Amino acid sequence: MSTALPVADQRLVVRATVRLIAADKRSVAAMVGLNSLAAIAGLGAPWLLGRVIDTVAAGGGVRAVDRLAVAVLACAIAQTLLSRWALALAYRFGERTSARIRETFLRRALALPASIVERVPSGDVAARGTTDVDAVATTLRDILPRILIGLVEMVFIIIAVIVLNPLLGVAGVLGLSGVWFITRWYLRRARDAYLREGEANSWLAEELAATTSGARTVEAFGLADRRLAAGHAAIADTRRTRLITLGLRSRFFPVVEASYAIPVVVVLLLGGVLYMDDRVTLGTLGAAVLYLRQLVSPLDTLLIRIEQLQSAAASFARVEGLAATPAPPAHSGSLPDGDRIEVRGVRFAYDAGRDVLHDVDLTVRPGERLAVVGLSGAGKSTLARLLAGVDRPTAGTVTVGGVPIADLPPEQLRSHVVLVTQEHHVFRESVRDNLMVPAPDAELRRALATVGADWAGDLDRDLGALPPDGAQAQQLALARVLLAGPHTVILDEATALLDPTAARDAERALAAVLHGRTVIAIAHRLQTAHDADRVAVMDDGRIIELGTHDELLAAGGPYAALWRTWHRADQLR
Repeated sequence: MSTALPVADQRLVVRATVRLIAADKRSVAAMVGLNSLAAIAGLGAPWLLGRVIDTVAAGGGVRAVDRLAVAVLACAIAQTLLSRWALALAYRFGERTSARIRETFLRRALALPASIVERVPSGDVAARGTTDVDAVATTLRDILPRILIGLVEMVFIIIAVIVLNPLLGVAGVLGLSGVWFITRWYLRRARDAYLREGEANSWLAEELAATTSGARTVEAFGLADRRLAAGHAAIADTRRTRLITLGLRSRFFPVVEASYAIPVVVVLLLGGVLYMDDRVTLGTLGAAVLYLRQLVSPLDTLLIRIEQLQSAAASFARVEGLAATPAPPAHSGSLPDGDRIEVRGVRFAYDAGRDVLHDVDLTVRPGERLAVVGLSGAGKSTLARLLAGVDRPTAGTVTVGGVPIADLPPEQLRSHVVLVTQEHHVFRESVRDNLMVPAPDAELRRALATVGADWAGDLDRDLGALPPDGAQAQQLALARVLLAGPHTVILDEATALLDPTAARDAERALAAVLHGRTVIAIAHRLQTAHDADRVAVMDDGRIIELGTHDELLAAGGPYAALWRTWHRADQLR
């Protein structure tokens, strides 16, 4: 059953943004300072042009106009140089901050509990780690600097037009109220729309990943039409959510563009009246109009980028959602006193559903070899996950040395208990890197030889160029266990992908190497149970028999029936 990762609320996103800015506050202060100086330099041109108008109207000479024109040019050059300098700082800030976001996401993804990772659609994690992180990184690098520059320019222009003539300035600012209202309308709807679009993208990524990874199954069982239908449904949902955000933009921008003309018209009408009454000069009126027209550029920057900012904010909320994932209870700090594993009154259900384990009690003694057998669906693998600390019980306790297994920090937990299943990941790296243990080459080769991985050969062989098959991947996983050296190893069908002869050889080799360690084997091959110290028989989430192989055969119960059935089938093979 899949579980959706949470999405961070606005409060968490704001906090994360503040942390990112605080981590590079000197660069941010420099950006604001340089942008402020650039904005001040940009204010000179309209005022000087107003002086030109007044000088010409008063019959001033050419030299005076030339001096003002040179001053206008100097202001333009200063603004350009300061803006470029600020933009260069902003780009470097964006790259550093993007790197911090990527590193934080990777750390959080690796720190997620295995129980959550296994139930989250892989497409969701992939979309957050690629599409969403890229959207945030692009915003920090390309969009945020432009927004910052535009915001600083806008503030200084508004101050300048009000200082130039308070009445004209206030009238012009009030004329922009239409932009304020349409922007509020847009912002109230945009975040949720972009979040839904992000969810649809995750669903589409999941469907594509599932179809691609299961291509052989799709072909073998003729599932192409079914997978196409699922893909079309995901594409349709992506298209629908995309059209919603496009619809918001198609209403937002035309109204904004129309609103730009309003303050200019208001100032021209009011300024005309004031000019006729000799309360303002023609140059002042011209400068006010130029300032308001100059305001269009930063406003355009803000409002055009605000759409991208909303999309990035939704992406950032999804990226920060990993931080909102419920954390496991804090470890008490107590260390396990010994290697004894105790299971007491354990019940377990997946996602608040029906219990799949019912009042399970079990003690696993240090150094014991315990086999857990039963029909498919009896609860064997679920019990293995609890014993390995992957899941925590709904009720009851599972402890090692008196400490709850699921409460141990990951690095400490894996030094006590390791779970090996049929599913193994091979990284696109060398054999050495895939073994994951910094050990001498001779020790690495011994571990590979022990599990029959003679194919490995050169430890520097690149497994990305020639990936191993399922059986070889399983041998790598078993070699990792030997090198990790935990006191308890849980083998959940760990040799199922090997052929019977290789599986038997690997099991014998493992038994020799793991001598003195606790081994809990979840197996369908009852030969494993025959070699174990004790056998636990499960049925419908309960342990119904517990004893040695000989004792259970003599009892003539469910285990004896399983043994006879398996033995006959083995002889037929």
